[in-house]
Amino acid sequence: MSRPIKIPVDNYQLVETCLQEQLPGGTVRCGLCSWRCKLSHGQRGFCQAHVNRNGTLYNLSYGILSSIDVNPIEAKPVRHFRPGTRVLSVGSYGCSFRCGGCHNLEISWGVTALDELARGASTEAFITPDELVQAALREGVEGIAFTYSEPAVWLEYILDVAPLAHQAGLYTVYVSNSFITPEALVRVAPHIDVLCSDIKSLRDDFYHEICPTARVEQVLSAIEMAQELGIHVETRTNVIPGKNDDREELYRIACWVRDHLGEESPWHITRFFPAYKLSHIPPTPVETLWQAHAEAQRAGLKNAYVYADTGCDCAKENKPLQAYFPEKSLQLNAVKKCSASCCGEEGVLLKKYE
Repeated sequence: MSRPIKIPVDNYQLVETCLQEQLPGGTVRCGLCSWRCKLSHGQRGFCQAHVNRNGTLYNLSYGILSSIDVNPIEAKPVRHFRPGTRVLSVGSYGCSFRCGGCHNLEISWGVTALDELARGASTEAFITPDELVQAALREGVEGIAFTYSEPAVWLEYILDVAPLAHQAGLYTVYVSNSFITPEALVRVAPHIDVLCSDIKSLRDDFYHEICPTARVEQVLSAIEMAQELGIHVETRTNVIPGKNDDREELYRIACWVRDHLGEESPWHITRFFPAYKLSHIPPTPVETLWQAHAEAQRAGLKNAYVYADTGCDCAKENKPLQAYFPEKSLQLNAVKKCSASCCGEEGVLLKKYE
């Protein structure tokens, strides 16, 4: 089921998940990411950001921002679309993966923030789509990037922001793990100019460590489909010592990019830095990155880039949101309790998929 045309949201409330299938007994299947979570009343999906309330699936995090930063587009990393321009990078909460080396835990997984939203006790910032576009215009950037957490998880907000951004002359960038369903990709593609996607590995066992249901083919198919739908695509591999740094595998990734996206398609080779469950693994030797670059050349890729100083698209400055929305400074940290009648006085149940 697709979300119907709605009245613009001015205050925080749960918004119906834009792709959902009602099943017998009040259960609902989500159609945003390839988990395709099947949820009963009160249950939240693997991403923690969508909840079944009485047989209808809702997005908890619509308009809730975890982080904003202004960056050159090259930092996404994107090098072959509007080089030299800047983007307003925006993140929300919730993710379809659980990467052991995640540098964005607090601004991507956001478990505490999503629990508080579910309780109706959150003080996270709520920003309407128009307010976000106006902030981008005030900052003098040329685009808006949906990043930091997996954009498929908060697709409803992107579907409202991106058309307004285009109307205002801004381009849009979608930084993703590409674990998205074909129907969700078709839905969002007309509103996205650039996809920067991870290709983490070509091995299912690597993906299973971060997402038990993920298969490499699901990710690769989505990336290829995005390009077929007219999105400018660039890919990235974060090279982790002992995990995905085998030269032959890196060569095969480069060959896949060449064969499915084209020899001109950019491939970004980034450096791993210790974090979270992979804190015991040392940073990737720079020599390894250049070995990957050599494999890209062997495969015939013409635009491979090495990043020895960065590994993730993280919010570097991460100023308080009040700096971007001074007119809302008194409202930003008000308690967000959903005003929709579906919630009832008991709030949203906290039963989780995990």
